[in-house]
Amino acid sequence: MSRILRASAIMAAGTMVSRVTGFVRTMVLASAIGTFAMGDAYNAAYAIPYSILDLLLLGVLSSVVVPMIVKAQQRDYDGGRAYEQRLMTLATVALMVVAVLAVLAAPLLIDLYTTDWEPGSRKFEVTVLLARFILPQLAFFGVGAVAGAILNTRDRYAAPMWAPVVNNLVVICVLVLYIVVAGKTGGDIGLVTNGQIALLGLGTTAGIVAQAAVLIVALKRIGFSFVARFDVRNARLGEMGRAGIWTIGYVVVTQLGFMLTTNLSSAAGDAVQGHGISPYTLAFQLFQLPYGVIGVSVITAMLPRMSRAVEDGRLDEVRSEFGSSVRLISSVMVPVSLLLMVLGPAITVPLYAHGVTSADAAVYIGNVLQVYGLALVPFSIFQLLLRVFYSFGDTRTPVYVGAATTAVNALLMVLFNVLLPARYAVMGLAFAYAVAYTIGAGGAWILAARRVRGLGGWKIGMALTRMYLSALPTAVLALVCVWAVQDVFGGLTFLNSLIALAVGGGLGMLLYLGVAHRMRIPEVNSIVGMVAGRVGR
Repeated sequence: MSRILRASAIMAAGTMVSRVTGFVRTMVLASAIGTFAMGDAYNAAYAIPYSILDLLLLGVLSSVVVPMIVKAQQRDYDGGRAYEQRLMTLATVALMVVAVLAVLAAPLLIDLYTTDWEPGSRKFEVTVLLARFILPQLAFFGVGAVAGAILNTRDRYAAPMWAPVVNNLVVICVLVLYIVVAGKTGGDIGLVTNGQIALLGLGTTAGIVAQAAVLIVALKRIGFSFVARFDVRNARLGEMGRAGIWTIGYVVVTQLGFMLTTNLSSAAGDAVQGHGISPYTLAFQLFQLPYGVIGVSVITAMLPRMSRAVEDGRLDEVRSEFGSSVRLISSVMVPVSLLLMVLGPAITVPLYAHGVTSADAAVYIGNVLQVYGLALVPFSIFQLLLRVFYSFGDTRTPVYVGAATTAVNALLMVLFNVLLPARYAVMGLAFAYAVAYTIGAGGAWILAARRVRGLGGWKIGMALTRMYLSALPTAVLALVCVWAVQDVFGGLTFLNSLIALAVGGGLGMLLYLGVAHRMRIPEVNSIVGMVAGRVGR
C-alpha cells in the first residue's frame, strides 16, 4: 500500500508541476508572439508534429505498447530486455525517417492544416520555416514516449512525470530570450528575422530533446542498456497492430476533426487579425485545465476498479463506481463551467494581456473560453462513459462513438462558419464542440447503459440538478461583479480583472461550497469535511 501511495504522490506532484509550468510557458508564448499572424504561424507549425505522433505512436502507447512490454517481461527468457531493445530500435529508426520526410514535406503539411495561406506569402513561408525547425522533435518525442513506457512497466514513475517539466522550463527560457532579442517586433510576422524564427523553432525542439534525455538517463539508471536490434520479425508487430487497430481508428477520426478545426480557424484569422488559430488554442488549453487536474485523476482511479468489477461479473459495482465518479467530477466541474462562462475575459486578461498581446486580444480569448464553458460538463461525462467500454476490453465502440461525435462536430463547425461573421467564427467552433460532445455523451450513455443494464440516470440527473441550483448564486455573484467592475472602473484592465476574479471567482466558489453543503450534496460535503478537518489540525 505504501508503495502505491508513494507512486501516486510522485505522479500527482509531477502532473501538477508539469501543468503549472506548461501554463507559464503558454503565458510567456502569448507575450512573445501574440495572437495575430505570428501567433497563428507558430501554433499551426507546432500542432503538426503532435498530430503525426498521435497517428503513429501515442494513440496506441498506453493501450497496446505498455501491455506488450509487460507480456514480454513475463514470457521471454530474458525478462523482455531484447524485446524492449527491438521496440526502441524500431521507434528510433521509424521516427527519424518520418521526421526527415515531414521536414521535406513541410509546405504540403502546412497547406493541409490551413486554408488560404498562399504559398509564397510571408505568413506561409514563416510557418513552413518554423515547421522545419519544430518537426525534427518527432524522433525525440517518440523515443522518449517508448522510454517512458518501459520505465512505467518497471514501476519507475518519477522521470516520466517530471520530464515534461524540464521541457517546459527549457522552452520558457528560450521564449524569454526571444523576447529580449526580438522585443516588440517579435509578434510582427513582417519584421521578425530568420534568426529569430530559428531561435523560436529550435528552442521548441530543444525542450523535447531535453525531455527525451531525462527519460533515457532514467533508463540507464535502472540498468537498461540500449543495443540496436533490427530483427523486427520478433517485434510482434502483427499482434501489436491487431490489438491497436481500433485505438488507431479513434485517433485518426479525432485528427481529421482537428484538421478541419485548424483550417477553419486559420481562415478566420486571415479575415480578422487575432481571431484565428491562436485564440482557439489558448482558450482550449484553459478549458482542458480543470478536466486535466480533476477528471484525469478520477478516471485513473476509476478504470482499474471498474475493470476488476467487470472481470468478476459485478455489474452493480460498475454502475456504482461510474455514478460516484460522475457525481464527484461534476461537483467541481459544474461551478467551474459556470464561472468560465461568466469570467472568461477576466481570466484571460491577467494571463495573456502582456508583451505583444493586447488587452482586446486577451478579451477575445476570454470570449472563446466563455463558450467552451458550456462543454466542460458534457465533455467530462463523455470521457467517463468511454471508460465504461474500456473496462469491458471494448475498444471498438469508442471508435464508433468518437466518429459520430466528430462527424456532428464537423457538420456544426462548417454550419456555424457559414452563418457567423468571421470575428465570431472561432467562438462558433467552440460552440460546435460543446453541442457535439453533449450529443456524443447522450449517445454514449445509451450504449453504456445497455452494456451494464442501467447507469442510474435518474439519480445522477437529480444530483446534477442540485449541483446546478447550488452553483447559480455563484454565477450571479460573478456576473454582478463583472458588471460592477466594468461600470465603475471602465473595462477589464489587469487590476480590474483580478478584482473580478477574487470576488466573483474566489468568494463565488466559497458561496457554492456553502450552498451545496446546506443542500446536503454528499460529494461537496466530503470536500468541505476534508478541508475543515485539515484546518482543524
